[in-house]
Order: sequence, then structure tokens, then C-alpha cells
Amino acid sequence: MALDSLGVLDALQAVPEQLAAAHEAAAMATEKLTLPDPDDFDNVVIMGMGGSGIVGDVVQSVGTGTLPIPVVVLKYYRTPAFVGPRTLAFAISYSGGTEETLEMARGAFDAGARVVAVTAGGELAVLAEERGGLHLPCTPDIPMPRLALCAMVAPVFVTLFRMGMLPEAHAGMTQAQRQLAHRRDQCKPDVAAPANPARELARKIGRTIPVVHGAGGLGAVAAMRWKQSINENAKAPAFWNVYPELNHNEICAWGQHGDVTRQILTLVSLRHGLEHERLETRMRFTNELIQEAFVQVLEVEAGGQGRIAQLLDLAYLGDWMSAYLALDNDVDPGPIDAIAQLKSALAGGAR
Repeated sequence: MALDSLGVLDALQAVPEQLAAAHEAAAMATEKLTLPDPDDFDNVVIMGMGGSGIVGDVVQSVGTGTLPIPVVVLKYYRTPAFVGPRTLAFAISYSGGTEETLEMARGAFDAGARVVAVTAGGELAVLAEERGGLHLPCTPDIPMPRLALCAMVAPVFVTLFRMGMLPEAHAGMTQAQRQLAHRRDQCKPDVAAPANPARELARKIGRTIPVVHGAGGLGAVAAMRWKQSINENAKAPAFWNVYPELNHNEICAWGQHGDVTRQILTLVSLRHGLEHERLETRMRFTNELIQEAFVQVLEVEAGGQGRIAQLLDLAYLGDWMSAYLALDNDVDPGPIDAIAQLKSALAGGAR
């Protein structure tokens, strides 16, 4: 296999313990804080980009049936006009230096929102301290933000749990810890394909381009995570969409160019046990209609009990698969040179 210069596989093996440690640390940290009254808020916004920003999508999807007020995920520069004194705003940046997140956080502070910074340090931690926000620290020694999802999502879940807004969060993270440990045992490097589901998926996808479909809100976040992980780890293109929305547009796209698409595209269907009853029927009929436009159709089933466990399990399996996809194609999964080059160019250019 190619060089894993930044230890992506080692970091992946540590994910179950990462979630357990972050869960415990956040519980201890919030016990020492005076958390705001949930009745003081009309909305929650979660601000972040990339591997940090997906925390907002996870929380929004998990809490859709429980959270008493809307959750809005922001991945921009500007803070929307509705953000104000009755907004609970989470600013998520593992490094603490994400340009867009810092700009949104400043806008939230200026609007009078109650801001909680979730970061391992950097400028975001300083900003929270200077402006009177709360700072919930992340584990500082994870080699890259995209592998720190559990370290960042746990503080948000714990805060909402402590405020009484997400009562299932504690049990959900405990269930997720068990499922992630089980999935690690299946996917770790000393388990060969086909017994290793991540290796087997990577082998089947090979040099094709994945189109990842998820079902409902939970499946949408998992599909987006697969796309992001393939992009960053395997340095390969990938695309994602969600049921039922794709039945109103993308389904028409496979009526032409099948002579091309069936040579290069693999359809990956992510499934979970919490789908609306109509989604299974939609997915089955849709795949029957479009499967001839793909090299193959691969179906992946989430494990675990509850929304948090099943979503994190799908994300974790995708992370493993994308790392093996990189190594199988002689690509180092760690460095993300294109992002580093862009940041360098932005730092040297005019605003």
C-alpha cells in the first residue's frame, strides 16, 4: 500500500475512544458552567466549514424529532439577519482558525447571540474568551479536523442534553461508542477483504466515481460525509444526493449518456433502520430504473441502535473505505495539498 504519512489508519482506529473521551470531557466541562435557559432561545445556529461544519448537519439530523426550536446550519461568511439575542450559536472549528467560521462567529457576537465555541484552540478560542462566549475545548492531538468529528460533535450534544433540549443525546452517544468499536473490529487493517467491509467496498469501487445516495435527513448527512471523505482522503471525485428529493430531479439525469456513465460511475445506496416507510419503496423502484446507467449498485446498511449510532456508523464506515480507496490507488490519504495551496493563496492575496 501507499504511504500513510499522517497516520490516518491509526487515527481511524482511535475513533471509538475519541467519542468516549469527548463525551466524558464535555460532561465534566459543562458541569462547571452555568448554561443558559433554553426558554431564552428561538433558534440554534451551528456555524462551521468542512470536517468541522458537518457537526451542524449531524446535530440537525439527529435532533429533528426532539429539538423544540429550529436548528440552522451555516457554512458561509455572513451571519443571517435572524440571528440575534434569542439565538444559541455554536461556532465549530477544530483548528480555531477557519476564516469563514471566525467571520460568522464575530457576526453572531455582534448580533447579541449567545455563542459557544467548540475548538481545540486558536483564534476562535481567543475570540470566545474576549467576547464573553463559552469555550468547550476539543482533544488537541487529532492529526486532522476531518478525523475529529466525534471530538467536535460530543460537546454540542452534551450542551444540548444538559440544557434539556436533546434528552436522547447521552444514551445515543453511549450506543454509538459500542457500535463504532464493533465497526472498527470489522474494518481495521489486519482484517482482509471480503471480511472487512470497508476494504471490500474500496475494492469494488476501485477507479470508478461514486454517486452516493442517502435516505431522509440522516441518510443525507451520511452521503455528504462519504463524498467529503472520498474527496479528501482518496483525492477523487464523488457526488451525493438524498431521497426523496432526487426523485424530483436527478432521476431524470440517467436517461442519456449511459454509454459513458456505465463505464465510470458506481451507485452507492446508504441504508439505515430509521427510514420513512415510503423511502424503501422509492429506493427500490429508483434503482430498478437507473441501475443500467452505472457500473454497479452497492448497498450499505448502518449498524447500531438509534439515530446517533446509525449516522456515526455510516460516516465511520465511509471514512475507512475512503482511506483504503486512497491506499489501493497509491494515494497518501493524509495530506490535502489543494486546500493548503488555496489557503496559502488566500493568505497572500487581497481581501
